[in-house]
Amino acid sequence: MRQGLPIGYEDFKEIIEHDLYYVDKTLMIKRLIDRHGKVSLFTRPRRFGKTLNLSMLKYFFERQTDEKGDRSDNSYLFRRLKIAGCGGQYMTFQGKYPVINLSLKSARQPDFEMAYKSLVDEIAKEFDRHAALLDSGRLDEGEKERFLLIMRRKAEKIDYAKSLDFLSACLAKHYKENVIILIDEYDVPLENAYFEGFYSEMTTFIRSLFESALKTNSNLEFGVITGCLRISKESIFTGLNNLDIYSIINPWYAEDFGFTEDEIRKLLQDYGLMDKFSEVKSWYDGYLFGVREIYNPWSIINYIQTALGDRNSYPRPYWSNTSSNSIVRGLVEGADLETRREIEELIAGRDIEKPVHEDITYEDIHESKENLWNFLYFTGYFRKLEEFQKDEVIYLRLTIPNVEIRSIYKKTILSLFNRRIKKADVAELILALEKGDGESAGSFLSKQLMETISFYDYAENYYHGFLAGLLKCQDKYEILSNRESGLGRPDIAMREMKFRGMAIILELKTAEKFEDMERLCGEALEQIGKQQYEKAFWAEGCCSVKKYLTTPKGIWYSKPTYRLEL
Repeated sequence: MRQGLPIGYEDFKEIIEHDLYYVDKTLMIKRLIDRHGKVSLFTRPRRFGKTLNLSMLKYFFERQTDEKGDRSDNSYLFRRLKIAGCGGQYMTFQGKYPVINLSLKSARQPDFEMAYKSLVDEIAKEFDRHAALLDSGRLDEGEKERFLLIMRRKAEKIDYAKSLDFLSACLAKHYKENVIILIDEYDVPLENAYFEGFYSEMTTFIRSLFESALKTNSNLEFGVITGCLRISKESIFTGLNNLDIYSIINPWYAEDFGFTEDEIRKLLQDYGLMDKFSEVKSWYDGYLFGVREIYNPWSIINYIQTALGDRNSYPRPYWSNTSSNSIVRGLVEGADLETRREIEELIAGRDIEKPVHEDITYEDIHESKENLWNFLYFTGYFRKLEEFQKDEVIYLRLTIPNVEIRSIYKKTILSLFNRRIKKADVAELILALEKGDGESAGSFLSKQLMETISFYDYAENYYHGFLAGLLKCQDKYEILSNRESGLGRPDIAMREMKFRGMAIILELKTAEKFEDMERLCGEALEQIGKQQYEKAFWAEGCCSVKKYLTTPKGIWYSKPTYRLEL
Protein backbone atom coordinates (compact mmCIF):
# COMPACT_ATOMS: atom_id res chain seq x y z
CA MET A 1 0.00 0.00 0.00
CA ARG A 2 1.30 3.43 -0.94
CA GLN A 3 2.13 5.79 1.89
CA GLY A 4 0.46 9.16 2.11
CA LEU A 5 2.42 12.19 1.00
CA PRO A 6 3.47 14.62 3.76
CA ILE A 7 1.99 17.76 2.23
CA GLY A 8 1.70 20.40 4.94
CA TYR A 9 3.70 18.36 7.48
CA GLU A 10 6.84 19.91 8.96
CA ASP A 11 7.08 17.83 12.14
CA PHE A 12 9.39 14.83 11.76
CA LYS A 13 7.68 12.79 14.49
CA GLU A 14 4.25 13.24 12.92
CA ILE A 15 5.51 12.02 9.55
CA ILE A 16 7.10 8.90 11.02
CA GLU A 17 4.24 8.06 13.38
CA HIS A 18 1.61 8.57 10.67
CA ASP A 19 3.69 6.40 8.33
CA LEU A 20 3.80 9.11 5.68
CA TYR A 21 6.34 8.98 2.87
CA TYR A 22 9.70 10.23 4.13
CA VAL A 23 12.75 10.84 1.97
CA ASP A 24 15.50 9.89 4.41
CA LYS A 25 17.78 12.82 5.25
CA THR A 26 19.11 11.46 8.55
CA LEU A 27 22.70 11.21 7.30
CA MET A 28 22.79 14.94 7.94
CA ILE A 29 23.04 13.95 11.63
CA LYS A 30 26.18 11.94 10.93
CA ARG A 31 27.75 14.81 9.02
CA LEU A 32 27.04 17.25 11.85
CA ILE A 33 28.62 14.92 14.41
CA ASP A 34 31.65 14.22 12.21
CA ARG A 35 32.36 17.87 11.39
CA HIS A 36 32.11 19.14 15.00
CA GLY A 37 31.01 22.62 13.87
CA LYS A 38 30.16 25.00 16.70
CA VAL A 39 27.54 27.00 14.77
CA SER A 40 26.36 25.98 11.28
CA LEU A 41 24.29 28.23 9.03
CA PHE A 42 22.45 26.52 6.15
CA THR A 43 20.98 28.74 3.44
CA ARG A 44 18.56 27.20 0.97
CA PRO A 45 15.54 28.42 -1.03
CA ARG A 46 12.13 28.30 0.58
CA ARG A 47 10.35 24.95 0.78
CA PHE A 48 13.49 22.87 0.40
CA GLY A 49 13.14 20.98 3.71
CA LYS A 50 14.90 23.26 6.18
CA THR A 51 12.15 23.21 8.82
CA LEU A 52 11.67 19.45 8.54
CA ASN A 53 15.41 18.86 8.91
CA LEU A 54 15.57 20.97 12.07
CA SER A 55 12.62 19.02 13.44
CA MET A 56 14.52 15.80 12.69
CA LEU A 57 17.58 17.12 14.54
CA LYS A 58 15.44 18.09 17.53
CA TYR A 59 13.92 14.61 17.87
CA PHE A 60 17.28 12.94 17.45
CA PHE A 61 19.41 14.96 19.86
CA GLU A 62 16.89 16.17 22.43
CA ARG A 63 16.77 14.72 25.91
CA GLN A 64 13.04 14.84 26.57
CA THR A 65 11.04 14.14 29.70
CA ASP A 66 7.33 13.49 30.12
CA GLU A 67 4.96 15.26 32.53
CA LYS A 68 6.16 13.07 35.39
CA GLY A 69 9.76 13.96 34.70
CA ASP A 70 10.61 10.54 33.31
CA ARG A 71 12.93 10.41 30.33
CA SER A 72 11.23 9.92 26.94
CA ASP A 73 12.71 7.67 24.28
CA ASN A 74 12.48 8.82 20.65
CA SER A 75 14.97 6.29 19.30
CA TYR A 76 12.11 4.31 17.72
CA LEU A 77 11.64 7.15 15.21
CA PHE A 78 15.05 6.39 13.67
CA ARG A 79 15.17 2.57 13.72
CA ARG A 80 14.44 2.11 10.02
CA LEU A 81 16.40 5.15 8.87
CA LYS A 82 19.95 5.56 7.56
CA ILE A 83 21.46 7.02 10.73
CA ALA A 84 20.62 3.82 12.64
CA GLY A 85 22.83 1.88 10.23
CA CYS A 86 25.85 4.09 10.84
CA GLY A 87 26.86 2.35 14.06
CA GLY A 88 26.38 2.69 17.78
CA GLN A 89 28.88 5.54 18.05
CA TYR A 90 26.31 7.81 16.40
CA MET A 91 23.21 6.50 18.16
CA THR A 92 24.82 7.29 21.53
CA PHE A 93 24.10 10.94 20.70
CA GLN A 94 20.39 10.21 20.43
CA GLY A 95 18.44 11.79 23.30
CA LYS A 96 21.60 13.13 24.95
CA TYR A 97 21.24 16.94 24.95
CA PRO A 98 18.72 19.57 26.00
CA VAL A 99 17.57 21.40 22.88
CA ILE A 100 16.27 24.92 22.25
CA ASN A 101 14.19 24.98 19.08
CA LEU A 102 13.04 28.39 17.84
CA SER A 103 11.34 29.44 14.59
CA LEU A 104 11.36 33.11 13.59
CA LYS A 105 8.92 32.81 10.68
CA SER A 106 6.01 34.34 12.65
CA ALA A 107 7.81 37.73 12.63
CA ARG A 108 6.41 38.52 9.17
CA GLN A 109 4.34 41.47 10.45
CA PRO A 110 3.52 45.00 9.19
CA ASP A 111 5.37 46.97 11.90
CA PHE A 112 8.17 46.50 14.43
CA GLU A 113 5.89 46.33 17.47
CA MET A 114 3.88 43.44 16.03
CA ALA A 115 7.01 41.66 14.74
CA TYR A 116 8.74 42.05 18.10
CA LYS A 117 5.68 40.74 19.97
CA SER A 118 5.54 37.76 17.61
CA LEU A 119 9.17 36.93 18.43
CA VAL A 120 8.48 37.37 22.16
CA ASP A 121 5.56 34.96 21.77
CA GLU A 122 7.76 32.34 20.09
CA ILE A 123 10.42 32.71 22.80
CA ALA A 124 7.77 32.41 25.52
CA LYS A 125 6.40 29.22 23.91
CA GLU A 126 9.88 27.68 23.98
CA PHE A 127 10.22 28.57 27.67
CA ASP A 128 6.81 27.01 28.25
CA ARG A 129 7.99 23.84 26.47
CA HIS A 130 10.71 23.64 29.13
CA ALA A 131 8.42 24.63 32.01
CA ALA A 132 9.49 21.52 33.95
CA LEU A 133 12.60 23.53 34.87
CA LEU A 134 10.43 25.46 37.31
CA ASP A 135 10.35 22.32 39.48
CA SER A 136 14.10 21.80 39.26
CA GLY A 137 16.00 21.79 42.53
CA ARG A 138 19.08 23.04 40.69
CA LEU A 139 17.64 26.46 39.79
CA ASP A 140 17.45 29.16 42.46
CA GLU A 141 14.38 31.32 43.10
CA GLY A 142 15.77 34.28 41.19
CA GLU A 143 16.26 32.17 38.10
CA LYS A 144 12.75 30.74 38.39
CA GLU A 145 11.25 34.21 38.79
CA ARG A 146 13.04 35.46 35.68
CA PHE A 147 12.00 32.30 33.82
CA LEU A 148 8.34 32.92 34.71
CA LEU A 149 8.44 36.56 33.60
CA ILE A 150 9.78 35.53 30.17
CA MET A 151 7.32 32.66 29.86
CA ARG A 152 4.38 34.91 30.79
CA ARG A 153 5.49 37.60 28.29
CA LYS A 154 6.05 40.16 31.07
CA ALA A 155 9.84 40.53 30.96
CA GLU A 156 11.83 43.52 29.76
CA LYS A 157 13.18 43.81 26.22
CA ILE A 158 16.73 43.11 27.42
CA ASP A 159 15.51 39.84 28.97
CA TYR A 160 14.16 38.68 25.60
CA ALA A 161 17.33 39.80 23.81
CA LYS A 162 19.30 37.53 26.16
CA SER A 163 16.60 34.88 26.58
CA LEU A 164 18.30 32.07 24.62
CA ASP A 165 21.50 32.51 26.61
CA PHE A 166 19.50 32.42 29.88
CA LEU A 167 17.46 29.37 28.84
CA SER A 168 20.70 27.61 27.84
CA ALA A 169 22.14 28.27 31.30
CA CYS A 170 19.00 26.91 33.00
CA LEU A 171 18.91 23.77 30.85
CA ALA A 172 22.63 23.09 31.29
CA LYS A 173 22.33 23.58 35.04
CA HIS A 174 19.41 21.16 35.29
CA TYR A 175 20.59 18.42 32.90
CA LYS A 176 24.35 18.88 33.42
CA GLU A 177 24.81 18.80 29.66
CA ASN A 178 25.54 21.55 27.18
CA VAL A 179 22.70 22.73 24.99
CA ILE A 180 21.95 22.46 21.25
CA ILE A 181 20.27 25.55 19.74
CA LEU A 182 18.22 25.22 16.56
CA ILE A 183 16.97 28.43 14.88
CA ASP A 184 14.73 28.19 11.82
CA GLU A 185 14.00 30.92 9.24
CA TYR A 186 16.42 33.31 10.89
CA ASP A 187 16.20 35.82 8.02
CA VAL A 188 12.40 36.10 7.82
CA PRO A 189 12.26 38.95 10.39
CA LEU A 190 14.99 40.77 8.47
CA GLU A 191 13.45 40.36 5.04
CA ASN A 192 10.05 41.42 6.31
CA ALA A 193 11.51 44.39 8.23
CA TYR A 194 13.33 45.58 5.11
CA PHE A 195 10.19 45.62 2.99
CA GLU A 196 8.04 47.08 5.78
CA GLY A 197 10.50 49.82 6.72
CA PHE A 198 11.89 48.93 10.16
CA TYR A 199 15.05 47.04 9.21
CA SER A 200 17.40 48.85 11.61
CA GLU A 201 15.26 48.14 14.70
CA MET A 202 14.86 44.47 13.83
CA THR A 203 18.54 44.03 13.00
CA THR A 204 19.51 45.42 16.40
CA PHE A 205 17.25 42.99 18.25
CA ILE A 206 18.23 39.90 16.22
CA ARG A 207 21.92 40.74 16.58
CA SER A 208 21.55 40.90 20.40
CA LEU A 209 19.59 37.65 20.46
CA PHE A 210 22.18 35.80 18.37
CA GLU A 211 25.30 37.20 20.01
CA SER A 212 24.26 36.17 23.52
CA ALA A 213 23.09 32.73 22.36
CA LEU A 214 25.81 31.80 19.87
CA LYS A 215 28.89 33.92 20.56
CA THR A 216 29.34 34.25 24.34
CA ASN A 217 27.32 31.20 25.42
CA SER A 218 29.55 28.87 27.46
CA ASN A 219 26.71 26.34 27.69
CA LEU A 220 26.43 25.83 23.92
CA GLU A 221 27.22 22.36 22.54
CA PHE A 222 26.49 23.43 18.98
CA GLY A 223 23.97 25.47 17.01
CA VAL A 224 22.23 25.05 13.65
CA ILE A 225 20.60 27.99 11.87
CA THR A 226 18.59 27.91 8.64
CA GLY A 227 17.43 30.62 6.26
CA CYS A 228 17.24 31.61 2.61
CA LEU A 229 19.96 34.23 2.47
CA ARG A 230 23.44 34.52 3.90
CA ILE A 231 23.33 37.79 5.82
CA SER A 232 26.72 39.45 6.26
CA LYS A 233 28.52 38.96 9.56
CA GLU A 234 28.69 42.71 10.00
CA SER A 235 24.91 42.88 9.95
CA ILE A 236 23.87 40.06 12.30
CA PHE A 237 26.76 37.79 13.25
CA THR A 238 29.16 40.45 14.48
CA GLY A 239 32.25 38.83 15.95
CA LEU A 240 30.85 35.31 15.57
CA ASN A 241 34.08 33.64 14.45
CA ASN A 242 32.79 30.12 15.06
CA LEU A 243 30.21 30.28 12.25
CA ASP A 244 30.38 27.72 9.40
CA ILE A 245 28.26 28.83 6.43
CA TYR A 246 26.85 26.28 3.98
CA SER A 247 25.21 28.03 1.05
CA ILE A 248 24.10 26.38 -2.20
CA ILE A 249 27.64 26.90 -3.53
CA ASN A 250 29.24 24.88 -0.72
CA PRO A 251 29.63 21.13 -1.47
CA TRP A 252 28.99 20.05 2.14
CA TYR A 253 25.43 18.90 3.02
CA ALA A 254 24.43 19.40 -0.63
CA GLU A 255 22.09 16.40 -0.73
CA ASP A 256 20.47 17.06 2.67
CA PHE A 257 18.04 19.69 1.35
CA GLY A 258 15.83 18.99 -1.65
CA PHE A 259 15.59 15.67 -3.51
CA THR A 260 18.40 14.04 -5.49
CA GLU A 261 17.71 12.36 -8.82
CA ASP A 262 17.96 8.89 -7.25
CA GLU A 263 15.40 9.92 -4.65
CA ILE A 264 13.10 11.25 -7.39
CA ARG A 265 13.33 8.01 -9.36
CA LYS A 266 12.44 5.99 -6.27
CA LEU A 267 9.55 8.32 -5.43
CA LEU A 268 8.06 8.05 -8.91
CA GLN A 269 8.59 4.27 -8.96
CA ASP A 270 6.93 3.85 -5.56
CA TYR A 271 3.84 5.70 -6.79
CA GLY A 272 3.75 4.11 -10.25
CA LEU A 273 4.65 7.32 -12.07
CA MET A 274 8.01 6.54 -13.68
CA ASP A 275 6.58 7.47 -17.07
CA LYS A 276 6.37 11.05 -15.75
CA PHE A 277 10.11 11.34 -15.10
CA SER A 278 11.00 13.51 -18.12
CA GLU A 279 8.16 15.90 -17.33
CA VAL A 280 9.21 16.11 -13.68
CA LYS A 281 12.81 16.74 -14.68
CA SER A 282 12.01 19.60 -17.05
CA TRP A 283 9.67 21.29 -14.59
CA TYR A 284 11.28 20.81 -11.17
CA ASP A 285 14.95 19.82 -11.64
CA GLY A 286 17.73 22.24 -12.46
CA TYR A 287 19.14 23.23 -9.08
CA LEU A 288 22.81 22.64 -8.38
CA PHE A 289 23.77 22.56 -4.70
CA GLY A 290 27.53 22.18 -4.51
CA VAL A 291 27.98 19.68 -7.32
CA ARG A 292 24.75 17.74 -6.70
CA GLU A 293 21.73 17.91 -8.99
CA ILE A 294 18.73 18.76 -6.82
CA TYR A 295 14.95 18.83 -7.41
CA ASN A 296 12.42 21.10 -5.73
CA PRO A 297 10.81 18.88 -3.04
CA TRP A 298 7.70 20.98 -2.42
CA SER A 299 6.74 20.99 -6.09
CA ILE A 300 7.53 17.29 -6.47
CA ILE A 301 5.21 16.05 -3.72
CA ASN A 302 2.43 18.36 -4.92
CA TYR A 303 2.92 17.17 -8.49
CA ILE A 304 2.71 13.51 -7.42
CA GLN A 305 -0.39 14.20 -5.32
CA THR A 306 -2.11 15.78 -8.31
CA ALA A 307 -0.99 13.04 -10.71
CA LEU A 308 -2.35 10.33 -8.41
CA GLY A 309 -5.78 11.91 -8.75
CA ASP A 310 -5.47 12.50 -12.50
CA ARG A 311 -2.60 11.02 -14.49
CA ASN A 312 -3.37 13.38 -17.36
CA SER A 313 -3.13 16.53 -15.27
CA TYR A 314 -0.65 19.20 -16.33
CA PRO A 315 2.36 20.20 -14.20
CA ARG A 316 1.92 23.46 -12.32
CA PRO A 317 4.26 26.04 -10.75
CA TYR A 318 3.52 24.99 -7.16
CA TRP A 319 6.57 26.76 -5.74
CA SER A 320 5.46 30.14 -7.07
CA ASN A 321 2.60 30.09 -4.58
CA THR A 322 4.89 29.84 -1.56
CA SER A 323 6.02 33.46 -1.55
CA SER A 324 5.25 36.83 -3.07
CA ASN A 325 8.16 36.71 -5.54
CA SER A 326 8.59 40.38 -4.70
CA ILE A 327 12.29 40.39 -5.61
CA VAL A 328 11.57 39.09 -9.13
CA ARG A 329 8.91 41.75 -9.46
CA GLY A 330 11.39 44.37 -8.30
CA LEU A 331 13.96 43.22 -10.85
CA VAL A 332 11.45 43.33 -13.70
CA GLU A 333 9.83 46.63 -12.75
CA GLY A 334 13.16 48.39 -12.24
CA ALA A 335 14.85 46.90 -15.29
CA ASP A 336 16.94 49.22 -17.43
CA LEU A 337 17.76 48.44 -21.06
CA GLU A 338 20.67 46.15 -20.15
CA THR A 339 18.67 44.25 -17.53
CA ARG A 340 15.71 43.81 -19.89
CA ARG A 341 18.06 42.36 -22.47
CA GLU A 342 19.52 39.96 -19.88
CA ILE A 343 16.08 38.84 -18.72
CA GLU A 344 15.07 38.19 -22.33
CA GLU A 345 18.25 36.15 -22.82
CA LEU A 346 17.53 34.08 -19.68
CA ILE A 347 13.91 33.38 -20.55
CA ALA A 348 15.01 32.32 -24.04
CA GLY A 349 17.12 29.60 -22.36
CA ARG A 350 20.49 31.30 -22.55
CA ASP A 351 22.78 32.35 -19.68
CA ILE A 352 24.46 35.42 -18.21
CA GLU A 353 27.65 35.98 -16.19
CA LYS A 354 27.59 37.74 -12.83
CA PRO A 355 30.10 38.23 -9.98
CA VAL A 356 29.10 36.35 -6.85
CA HIS A 357 28.63 38.11 -3.50
CA GLU A 358 27.68 35.72 -0.70
CA ASP A 359 27.76 38.33 2.07
CA ILE A 360 24.98 40.86 1.51
CA THR A 361 22.27 42.52 3.57
CA TYR A 362 18.72 43.32 2.56
CA GLU A 363 19.72 46.97 2.53
CA ASP A 364 22.28 46.11 -0.18
CA ILE A 365 19.82 44.45 -2.56
CA HIS A 366 19.00 47.49 -4.66
CA GLU A 367 22.39 49.19 -4.39
CA SER A 368 23.48 47.43 -7.56
CA LYS A 369 22.03 45.02 -10.08
CA GLU A 370 24.76 42.51 -9.14
CA ASN A 371 23.35 42.30 -5.61
CA LEU A 372 19.87 41.69 -6.98
CA TRP A 373 21.09 38.92 -9.31
CA ASN A 374 22.92 37.32 -6.36
CA PHE A 375 19.84 37.48 -4.17
CA LEU A 376 17.80 35.75 -6.87
CA TYR A 377 20.46 33.06 -7.28
CA PHE A 378 20.72 32.21 -3.58
CA THR A 379 16.94 32.13 -3.16
CA GLY A 380 16.33 29.65 -5.97
CA TYR A 381 15.56 31.67 -9.09
CA PHE A 382 18.75 30.75 -10.98
CA ARG A 383 20.99 27.76 -11.53
CA LYS A 384 24.76 27.90 -11.57
CA LEU A 385 26.18 26.47 -14.78
CA GLU A 386 29.80 27.32 -14.05
CA GLU A 387 31.96 29.04 -11.47
CA PHE A 388 35.17 30.76 -12.56
CA GLN A 389 37.61 33.47 -11.50
CA LYS A 390 38.37 36.60 -13.51
CA ASP A 391 40.55 39.48 -12.30
CA GLU A 392 40.55 37.98 -8.79
CA VAL A 393 36.73 38.02 -8.69
CA ILE A 394 34.58 34.87 -8.60
CA TYR A 395 31.92 34.80 -11.33
CA LEU A 396 28.92 32.56 -11.87
CA ARG A 397 27.37 31.65 -15.19
CA LEU A 398 23.65 31.66 -14.44
CA THR A 399 20.53 30.39 -16.16
CA ILE A 400 16.88 29.79 -15.23
CA PRO A 401 16.77 26.29 -13.69
CA ASN A 402 13.51 24.85 -15.02
CA VAL A 403 10.08 25.41 -16.57
CA GLU A 404 8.51 26.18 -13.19
CA ILE A 405 10.82 29.13 -12.47
CA ARG A 406 10.61 30.36 -16.07
CA SER A 407 6.83 30.51 -15.66
CA ILE A 408 7.28 32.76 -12.60
CA TYR A 409 9.31 35.23 -14.66
CA LYS A 410 6.78 35.12 -17.49
CA LYS A 411 3.86 35.64 -15.12
CA THR A 412 5.63 38.56 -13.46
CA ILE A 413 6.46 40.15 -16.81
CA LEU A 414 2.91 39.72 -18.09
CA SER A 415 1.51 41.20 -14.88
CA LEU A 416 3.77 44.23 -15.26
CA PHE A 417 2.90 44.55 -18.94
CA ASN A 418 -0.84 44.38 -18.23
CA ARG A 419 -0.57 47.03 -15.52
CA ARG A 420 1.37 49.32 -17.85
CA ILE A 421 -0.91 49.02 -20.86
CA LYS A 422 -3.97 49.66 -18.69
CA LYS A 423 -2.46 53.06 -17.89
CA ALA A 424 -1.46 53.78 -21.49
CA ASP A 425 -3.22 56.55 -23.40
CA VAL A 426 -3.70 54.98 -26.83
CA ALA A 427 -5.60 57.89 -28.37
CA GLU A 428 -2.47 58.77 -30.36
CA LEU A 429 -2.25 55.24 -31.77
CA ILE A 430 -5.96 55.07 -32.65
CA LEU A 431 -5.81 58.42 -34.45
CA ALA A 432 -2.74 57.30 -36.40
CA LEU A 433 -4.43 54.05 -37.44
CA GLU A 434 -7.53 55.92 -38.58
CA LYS A 435 -5.49 58.43 -40.62
CA GLY A 436 -2.85 56.04 -41.93
CA ASP A 437 -0.13 58.02 -40.15
CA GLY A 438 2.63 55.42 -40.20
CA GLU A 439 5.31 57.53 -38.58
CA SER A 440 3.19 58.37 -35.52
CA ALA A 441 1.88 54.82 -35.09
CA GLY A 442 5.36 53.37 -35.42
CA SER A 443 6.81 55.83 -32.93
CA PHE A 444 4.08 55.08 -30.37
CA LEU A 445 4.45 51.32 -30.62
CA SER A 446 8.26 51.48 -30.53
CA LYS A 447 8.08 53.41 -27.27
CA GLN A 448 5.71 50.85 -25.75
CA LEU A 449 7.89 47.95 -26.87
CA MET A 450 11.01 49.51 -25.38
CA GLU A 451 9.34 49.68 -21.97
CA THR A 452 8.42 46.01 -21.75
CA ILE A 453 10.27 42.68 -21.86
CA SER A 454 9.72 40.08 -24.54
CA PHE A 455 9.89 36.44 -23.60
CA TYR A 456 8.71 35.12 -26.96
CA ASP A 457 11.81 36.17 -28.89
CA TYR A 458 9.67 38.53 -30.97
CA ALA A 459 7.38 35.75 -32.16
CA GLU A 460 4.02 36.47 -33.71
CA ASN A 461 1.98 35.44 -30.66
CA TYR A 462 3.89 37.90 -28.47
CA TYR A 463 2.99 40.80 -30.75
CA HIS A 464 -0.55 39.54 -31.03
CA GLY A 465 -0.96 39.81 -27.24
CA PHE A 466 0.98 43.07 -27.16
CA LEU A 467 -1.19 44.80 -29.78
CA ALA A 468 -4.48 43.33 -28.56
CA GLY A 469 -3.70 44.43 -25.00
CA LEU A 470 -2.86 47.97 -26.07
CA LEU A 471 -5.89 48.34 -28.31
CA LYS A 472 -8.28 47.25 -25.55
CA CYS A 473 -7.28 50.34 -23.56
CA GLN A 474 -9.92 52.44 -25.35
CA ASP A 475 -13.67 52.38 -25.73
CA LYS A 476 -14.15 53.63 -29.29
CA TYR A 477 -13.52 50.29 -31.04
CA GLU A 478 -14.51 46.73 -30.27
CA ILE A 479 -11.40 44.52 -30.45
CA LEU A 480 -11.92 41.13 -32.09
CA SER A 481 -9.03 38.65 -31.76
CA ASN A 482 -8.96 35.69 -34.19
CA ARG A 483 -12.65 36.21 -34.87
CA GLU A 484 -14.10 34.37 -37.86
CA SER A 485 -14.56 36.71 -40.83
CA GLY A 486 -15.12 35.76 -44.47
CA LEU A 487 -13.35 32.46 -45.11
CA GLY A 488 -10.82 32.78 -42.30
CA ARG A 489 -9.81 34.56 -39.10
CA PRO A 490 -7.86 37.84 -39.14
CA ASP A 491 -5.40 38.14 -36.28
CA ILE A 492 -6.92 41.33 -34.87
CA ALA A 493 -9.91 43.31 -36.08
CA MET A 494 -11.21 46.66 -34.79
CA ARG A 495 -14.82 47.64 -35.34
CA GLU A 496 -15.98 51.16 -34.49
CA MET A 497 -18.92 50.96 -32.11
CA LYS A 498 -21.36 53.12 -34.08
CA PHE A 499 -23.61 52.74 -37.12
CA ARG A 500 -21.66 53.00 -40.39
CA GLY A 501 -18.41 53.11 -38.45
CA MET A 502 -14.89 52.22 -39.52
CA ALA A 503 -13.29 48.74 -39.40
CA ILE A 504 -9.55 48.07 -39.22
CA ILE A 505 -7.93 44.68 -39.90
CA LEU A 506 -4.48 43.80 -38.51
CA GLU A 507 -2.73 40.76 -39.93
CA LEU A 508 0.50 39.71 -38.18
CA LYS A 509 3.55 38.00 -39.66
CA THR A 510 6.97 37.17 -38.24
CA ALA A 511 10.00 38.53 -40.08
CA GLU A 512 13.40 37.10 -39.18
CA LYS A 513 15.23 39.72 -41.28
CA PHE A 514 14.48 43.28 -42.27
CA GLU A 515 14.60 42.41 -45.97
CA ASP A 516 11.87 39.77 -45.45
CA MET A 517 9.25 42.33 -44.39
CA GLU A 518 8.03 43.41 -47.82
CA ARG A 519 7.63 39.82 -49.02
CA LEU A 520 5.75 38.80 -45.87
CA CYS A 521 3.50 41.83 -45.99
CA GLY A 522 2.71 41.00 -49.58
CA GLU A 523 1.77 37.49 -48.50
CA ALA A 524 -0.40 38.92 -45.72
CA LEU A 525 -2.18 41.25 -48.15
CA GLU A 526 -2.81 38.34 -50.47
CA GLN A 527 -4.15 36.34 -47.50
CA ILE A 528 -6.57 39.12 -46.53
CA GLY A 529 -7.94 39.22 -50.06
CA LYS A 530 -8.05 35.48 -50.55
CA GLN A 531 -9.76 34.85 -47.21
CA GLN A 532 -12.19 37.78 -47.78
CA TYR A 533 -11.65 39.20 -44.28
CA GLU A 534 -13.30 42.47 -45.36
CA LYS A 535 -16.54 40.82 -46.46
CA ALA A 536 -18.12 40.47 -43.03
CA PHE A 537 -17.44 44.09 -42.12
CA TRP A 538 -18.99 45.43 -45.36
CA ALA A 539 -22.01 43.21 -44.63
CA GLU A 540 -22.30 44.73 -41.14
CA GLY A 541 -22.55 48.21 -42.64
CA CYS A 542 -19.04 49.55 -42.03
CA CYS A 543 -18.37 52.68 -44.06
CA SER A 544 -14.69 51.84 -44.64
CA VAL A 545 -12.28 48.96 -43.96
CA LYS A 546 -8.57 49.66 -43.51
CA LYS A 547 -6.03 46.85 -43.71
CA TYR A 548 -2.76 46.75 -41.74
CA LEU A 549 -0.05 44.21 -42.43
CA THR A 550 2.29 43.94 -39.49
CA THR A 551 5.63 42.32 -38.73
CA PRO A 552 7.81 42.49 -35.60
CA LYS A 553 9.99 45.00 -37.49
CA GLY A 554 7.25 47.32 -38.74
CA ILE A 555 3.58 48.05 -39.48
CA TRP A 556 2.20 48.45 -42.98
CA TYR A 557 -1.07 50.09 -44.01
CA SER A 558 -2.39 50.84 -47.46
CA LYS A 559 -4.88 51.93 -50.04
CA PRO A 560 -4.33 48.96 -50.15
CA THR A 561 -0.93 49.26 -48.35
CA TYR A 562 0.98 51.85 -46.27
CA ARG A 563 4.21 51.01 -44.50
CA LEU A 564 4.68 52.20 -40.90
CA GLU A 565 8.25 51.90 -39.55
CA LEU A 566 8.78 51.09 -35.84
